[in-house]
Amino acid sequence: MEPAITGASGQLAGRPLEEWNAAYVKVENYFHALRVRNKALLGQLVLRVLERAMRRAAAEPLRSATQLAVEEMDRLVMEWFAAVLQESPANEDQMLTTRGRLALLLADMPGRWQEQFLRPGPWPDEFVSAMRETYFRAGPDFQLSKMAPRPLDLGPIATLTSLGRLPYFRFFLVWVLFAVLLVAVFWLTHGGFNQLRTFLTAWFAQLHH
Repeated sequence: MEPAITGASGQLAGRPLEEWNAAYVKVENYFHALRVRNKALLGQLVLRVLERAMRRAAAEPLRSATQLAVEEMDRLVMEWFAAVLQESPANEDQMLTTRGRLALLLADMPGRWQEQFLRPGPWPDEFVSAMRETYFRAGPDFQLSKMAPRPLDLGPIATLTSLGRLPYFRFFLVWVLFAVLLVAVFWLTHGGFNQLRTFLTAWFAQLHH
C-alpha cells in the first residue's frame, strides 16, 4: 500500500481493518463471478480497487469502505470496457458494463485472455477483435429480462398439503383413524368376522354358478 493511505495501528485510511476486509471480499467475489481464477492476478486487481477507494475514504467519512470499493470497481471496469470497446463511458448507454461482461465470456476471456483483464493498452489485436465482435453480437438489442416468480397451481394437492401443516388438523386426523380402527376391531370380534365370512362364501358360490 502507498504510505499516504496507511494510518494508525489497526486502521487504513482512517477506517478499521475489518471494513477493508469486508470490501476486499466484496470485490474479490465480483472478480470471481467474472471467472478470474489466477490468484496473483486476482490479488493485484482487488488491491488496485481498494487503493482507489482508500484515496476517497478521508473525504467521504459517511460512506462505508465497501461502498467506496464497489463504486471504484464499477468505475474501473467501465473505463476499461470503454477503452477496449471504443465506447464513451460518459454516454447514456447503461448497458455498456452488462454487454461488456457478456462479451468477456463470449470471447472466452477467462480461458484465453485472463491476463489482459483491466490491463492498460495496447492489447493484442486478436483480443480486441474478439471483444468488439462479441460486444456487438450482444447488442444493441440485447436487454435483460426479469420474470417475477409465480407460484405453481397444484390444485387439491396444494390444499391437502397446506392442511397437513396445521397441527390441529393432523391431531384430528390421527384420532379419526384411531376411532375407525377401534370400530373395526369391535365389529370383527363381535360377530362381524362370521358375517363377513358368510357373505364372502355366498358371493364366491354365486360366481361359480
